[in-house]
Amino acid sequence: MNCNVGKTEQAIRITVGVAIVGWGLYAKSWWGLIGLAPIITGVTRYCPANAVLGIQNCDGNREEGRRLLS
Repeated sequence: MNCNVGKTEQAIRITVGVAIVGWGLYAKSWWGLIGLAPIITGVTRYCPANAVLGIQNCDGNREEGRRLLS
């Protein structure tokens, strides 16, 4: 998997994901699990939707994402 999520987008995804999970815990709702998707894509810096749409926001070296996962 190539990196296709930039550093700024990564921070935003993780922050939004944590907020959604936090809301789910507060509201005692299973809908909070939706927040795991942006957290996972932020941590791995790979988003399948970005890949399908051809969006490449990764800064600098495109192989950076591979080093994170290896």
